Amino acid sequence: MPPLAETGTVTLTLDGEPLSGVVGSTVASLLLANEVRVLRRSPRAGTPRGAFCLMGVCQECVLTIDGVIRQACLVTAQDGMVVSRPSLA
Repeated sequence: MPPLAETGTVTLTLDGEPLSGVVGSTVASLLLANEVRVLRRSPRAGTPRGAFCLMGVCQECVLTIDGVIRQACLVTAQDGMVVSRPSLA
């Protein structure tokens, strides 16, 4: 894999916090690379949930991306994206 400087970076915001990653990364992989593990909470038990299958099957990585509810593992990260999690309270 080429060094990061050769591949380029993208920066998005998650709940107002800027996070950077490698061009071509999915939103889910960029978040994981930035040590963001909890994406939401289970509606029943309130337990933390995060990216699991990383191929669009499990729906555990659903986030609001640029105002649209999407699976983070299926969306390529783009500069300036605005990503938000449901309330983690």
